[in-house]
Amino acid sequence: MVSGTGLFLIVVIAIIAMILLISKWKWHPFIVLLLASYFVGLTAGIQVDELIKTITSGFGGILGSIGIVIIAGTIIGTILEKTGAALTMANFILKLVGQKNTVLTMSLTGYIASIPVFCDSGFVILSPINRALAEKSKISLAVMATALSSGLYATHCLVPPTPGPIAMADTLKANLGLVIIVGLLISIPVMLAGYIYAMKVGSKFDVPAKADTTVEELLERYGKLPGPAQSFAPIILPIILIALKSIADFPSQPFGNGFAKQFFDFIGNPVTALLLGIFLALTLVPKVEKDKQSSFKWVSDGILNAASILAITGAGGALGAVLRALPIADTLSNSLLKYNIGILLPFIIAMLLKTAMGASTVAMIITSAMVAPLMASMGMTSEMAKVLVVMAIGAGSMTVSHANDSYFWVVSQFSDMNTATAYKCQTGVTLVQGIVSIVIISVLAMIFA
Repeated sequence: MVSGTGLFLIVVIAIIAMILLISKWKWHPFIVLLLASYFVGLTAGIQVDELIKTITSGFGGILGSIGIVIIAGTIIGTILEKTGAALTMANFILKLVGQKNTVLTMSLTGYIASIPVFCDSGFVILSPINRALAEKSKISLAVMATALSSGLYATHCLVPPTPGPIAMADTLKANLGLVIIVGLLISIPVMLAGYIYAMKVGSKFDVPAKADTTVEELLERYGKLPGPAQSFAPIILPIILIALKSIADFPSQPFGNGFAKQFFDFIGNPVTALLLGIFLALTLVPKVEKDKQSSFKWVSDGILNAASILAITGAGGALGAVLRALPIADTLSNSLLKYNIGILLPFIIAMLLKTAMGASTVAMIITSAMVAPLMASMGMTSEMAKVLVVMAIGAGSMTVSHANDSYFWVVSQFSDMNTATAYKCQTGVTLVQGIVSIVIISVLAMIFA
């Protein structure tokens, strides 16, 4: 099997080819990602039978983890749009924050929602509100999607109880409470950097927030739109339930280790929580016979709308599985750990793993395991130093989101962005966020570590 410089050259060629095929020559991402999986696997020396097994298991693995979440979220979004509930939410939020602050509203909403929720799930759940606000405010969906995705990403990579940061804190024996506090503080300017980027760069792309039904048509059909509480419930309830599961999984076991924990682990699983969200969404359907019949069609529409997203996401998972099967981590460790670059070392390792593999959580787990034995030689033994190493790995794991990252496709597909636009918005904003993060962390390391 190829290793060292040759392995990196293969990965770089694959990434460049993907960008050209998708952005310049307009190949469908599903085909390009699968071709890239074959190219990387065969040229790196993976046996043919093992490569096929890796591709299929990677495809199925990613869909097994977030496939139902994507379908359920799409069904909820479809019902919220068809019943006018998304428009009710947009009107309610705009009354609270004012017309001029809609973009910042989505950044802040994402920042809060992603503390207990995976950014993929959070974007799916909040996408209907994002689209409705974009339409109501006459703002490009590219701006709103970039603001939401970057707000979600800031806390996803830096703040427990998101699985990646909490796993890093455990591996590096860092104080969990201190990790949460420092992560929340660092992620605020990181979120703001994403907001500014969305305003400056996202505004260059006109992506209309297309809705199938206007407010006037809904009012004519139903007489009135659903109320705010009923409209928000299909989104708010899953977030609350997932948050309770995260709290139940804390090492301190706040709900104990018996029935209460098992209950919250079950009810707060994203699949269960979003299934309950679907049932709440169905209560929005007016109690007239024609709409009872159309609710079946709306659920079917949601499933059909999710099909393309599932195909692309699965292909991205296949490529990620092939890359994880290669000795990328060992190559990085042999070539970089000999350099005395302090807090930049875990950042660089996580950044390269993230860029090559696509999965932020995987990059966090692998990097923290690689760095843990080296903490003493790096001089990172104090409590704050351990926390800052966790932050540095988190910063690297957000740099950058591109075609082999399922989140890239969730953001682009749920926001009607073509791949070229998604590279400039989603990939660009994650690069800026990663750089802002490590600059802040480096300054803190000079003071406290």
